[in-house]
Amino acid sequence: MLYSRLMKKLKNKDYWLCFLAGLSLVLAYAPFSQWYLTLFIPAFVFYKILNASPRKAAKLMGLFAFGWFASGISWVHVSIDQFGGLPLIISLALMLLLCLYLTIFPALAGYLTARFSKNRQLNLWLLPSFWLICEYLRSVVLTGFPWLSLGYSQIDSPLASFVPLIGEVGVTAIVLLINISLVKIFIALTHQNHKKLVFPTAIICSLALLSFILSHVVWVKTNGKTTKVALVQGNIAQSIKWAPEQEWPTMLKYLDLTRVNYDADIIIWPESAIPALEPTVQDYLATVDSSARLNDSAIITGILNYNFESKEYFNSLITLGKAQAEDEISYFYNHQNRYSKHHLLPIGEFVPFQELLRPLAPLFNLPMSSFSRGDYVQKNLIANGLHLLPLLCFEIAFPHQLAANLTPETDLLLTVSNDAWFGHSHGPHQHMEIARMRALEFGRPLLRATNNGITAIVDHKGDYIARIPQFEEGVLKADVPLVTGKTPYSQWPRLILLLIILVPIILIIVKQQSTPDK
Repeated sequence: MLYSRLMKKLKNKDYWLCFLAGLSLVLAYAPFSQWYLTLFIPAFVFYKILNASPRKAAKLMGLFAFGWFASGISWVHVSIDQFGGLPLIISLALMLLLCLYLTIFPALAGYLTARFSKNRQLNLWLLPSFWLICEYLRSVVLTGFPWLSLGYSQIDSPLASFVPLIGEVGVTAIVLLINISLVKIFIALTHQNHKKLVFPTAIICSLALLSFILSHVVWVKTNGKTTKVALVQGNIAQSIKWAPEQEWPTMLKYLDLTRVNYDADIIIWPESAIPALEPTVQDYLATVDSSARLNDSAIITGILNYNFESKEYFNSLITLGKAQAEDEISYFYNHQNRYSKHHLLPIGEFVPFQELLRPLAPLFNLPMSSFSRGDYVQKNLIANGLHLLPLLCFEIAFPHQLAANLTPETDLLLTVSNDAWFGHSHGPHQHMEIARMRALEFGRPLLRATNNGITAIVDHKGDYIARIPQFEEGVLKADVPLVTGKTPYSQWPRLILLLIILVPIILIIVKQQSTPDK
């Protein structure tokens, strides 16, 4: 009985087609960047759930989401397989569990849309609101994993002009509206009901017109000033990064690459560029600090800190050299011009239920996997008189954290990372895509320094100023134009999210209440 039911489900073409539709969405994101795919592929799935019960709508949306995440975050398997120390079958099982977990949120959006539709046919116009609610949950539950949101695929599309106004979350809503409109147009044409063509066609045309208009709106403009920056990419193999015998060769490499670039105002080293605890390398840090100070330069570097008083470890960034133009104070341990990572990565930086999990496998004992959280709101780093808002690695995927730390004095956004964990996969490219979206949302140039790529400098429009190839040792130098002004999204990100969710629901409820049952 169970076998026959399973075989019947496996032969269901709709299930397979929804799964394959999700699988293909990876091509919409970097490095493939076929952004137009997200403007029509989800429409196929939305059409399939039109007459579905809440349960079936959840299944079809879940299969779509499973394909979407299975292909989109396959890069996670690289780190588990290469550095987790687990048999292949176990690492694949962990990836399966992660994808199934992420599938819950789009499936829930499908279920809620069907559940709260008034008539038998599902009201697709409810879907964007429920989708965004579920995406918000995905970004906060179990510390959050807001990767592959639909809006990120549009960083190079005409819809990018909406980003400074309503953020990536708003662009996600627009992508959904376009897909829903296509479904409505298809149904109207199929039934030769030309009256029902008007509304969805008007939506698409209005969005196209608004996109054109917004592309000519200047929210933020350059102020005529520039700063010269140098981003150091050490290209240290992950397999030797934490080997004790490589500690000094690594630190000397970064110092050597920096010495010939002291003409830069600010020099950035990547996440944990110094593979040692801060208290143990005070002489080295004092040397770097005095060298940068003598050359009127500032260095920001990733380093691990152990606080002897609280007995806590922190994944940190510190500033060495010149902070303010008139600053005469040299570096000293635990000075305040630093940042400690708040949003820690599960397993990699902290292990939930560690008493149970750590004995099971090397995956749960990765180097430096016992960090404590820094505060949610911290001061900007100051380097050579400029204010830099720092985000460490994964934190760049959380716009509300960035918004909470943005100040009127913030000149640049800074993110550092070590994507060596993910090898030649598409993970680092997606990570860079997310960083570009933050620059466009908040209207500030962004510096991204990584161990082995992608190291890049991005302007306030989210466009590349310069970048260097992955897996090469090098220094990226450029003059970065500074800006003045604020984007609407940077000032009211939570309010904009709330309005995008609530306004459609209120309008639809009012319409449903005023329309008599047939």
